[in-house]
Amino acid sequence: MRDRFVRALRGEPVDTTPIWLMRQAGRYLPGYRELRRAHPILEIARTPELAVAATTEPVRRFDLDAGVVFADISLPFAGLGVDFRIDPGVGPIVSAPIRSVEAVDRLRPFDAASVSFVGEAIRGFHAEVPDRPIVGFAGAPFTLAAYLIEGGASREFPETRRMLYGAPELFDRLLERLSAMTIEYLRMQAHAGANALQLFDTWVGILPPAEFSRRVLPHLRRIFDGLRVTGLPRIYFSTSSAHLLDALALTGADALGVDWRLPLGAVRARLPPGVSLQGNLDPGALLGPTDALRRAAQAVLDEVPDHRAHVFNLGHGVLPETAPQAVADLVDFVHERGRGEKDR
Repeated sequence: MRDRFVRALRGEPVDTTPIWLMRQAGRYLPGYRELRRAHPILEIARTPELAVAATTEPVRRFDLDAGVVFADISLPFAGLGVDFRIDPGVGPIVSAPIRSVEAVDRLRPFDAASVSFVGEAIRGFHAEVPDRPIVGFAGAPFTLAAYLIEGGASREFPETRRMLYGAPELFDRLLERLSAMTIEYLRMQAHAGANALQLFDTWVGILPPAEFSRRVLPHLRRIFDGLRVTGLPRIYFSTSSAHLLDALALTGADALGVDWRLPLGAVRARLPPGVSLQGNLDPGALLGPTDALRRAAQAVLDEVPDHRAHVFNLGHGVLPETAPQAVADLVDFVHERGRGEKDR
């Protein structure tokens, strides 16, 4: 199996900078669009054969260094007894938002068997593409809680903030349940054959540093400590969170995924030794001409001039409007220019 992705996450020498892309299995690809015409997103995610088809398409089409299992961060909600759906262009919708002690206490004890199809998709990927590692992932407790409390995505998250400040014990109680669920969910993915584990915290950037450190950081530390037994590299990715960077360094993650709002060099300068970086090209750069894309990609590579402990990625997911050829050009460019220890 090609191992430069895992080696880079561990800070080990590599022959070139590895690259994979968040949402690399998505609407910009013709095969995935065909799948979506025939099947809703939840059906694809819950049917291992369909999930494998979505997961393998970008890895077969481009020279990516890792796949990422096709799933949605809301999938484990079903194991808690939460009724939800995923609306196209909107995301998860929770029919009965959780805003009381009684609602939290009604959550069922999580059983990873309720999402065993994700593990089956990971196994299926290895059977189809045995020479590439695969990333398993889950939503982070704060982002999951925000969906559960608001009932869906939000711009200002008023109900989440109301609970955070007005009922902090209840907020902690909910995050404790979600943290325990996330540990079991990711351990299941590790057992199924995931080669790295990533936690997505899409909405945590709305928090000020003090509240992040007080209410969220302890739960993240619990998760990453609970995943240590897997022996796999652990990645934490968040957006709009540059103001939280000093606290993010304390999560216990092996690598931090960084959005495009802060240069990687500035991030590395503030991280302790041993923490790898993942990122952080603006996804919009894939919409421009090839020369502009290459300049933007080179600028990211230049932020890590030693080409060590760096996995190239976007600062968020591939946009649906992206041309597949742009992804092919980016992957080839990063491999060509991201020379590692053996070539320096």
